[in-house]
Amino acid sequence: MMVRAIKQIVTIQPGGRIEVCSDELPEGCEAEVIVLVKSAEPKPSYRDMFGAGKGAYRTPDEADAFLRGERDAWER
Repeated sequence: MMVRAIKQIVTIQPGGRIEVCSDELPEGCEAEVIVLVKSAEPKPSYRDMFGAGKGAYRTPDEADAFLRGERDAWER
């Protein structure tokens, strides 16, 4: 069995429909379709998430400053 790839850029139509037209597609043959959707928004990197959660620190210095403050408060 020989596999031939035909690559096209298409626009997704209303209802999530796509249409692929090519003279290279033999009528009646079976084809496997894989859809790769380009995302409009870039995925955030793990680095961007550092310090984003509640109680999290962006840098080790921020964490050290917080702990220093807590230790100072205990000693009072």
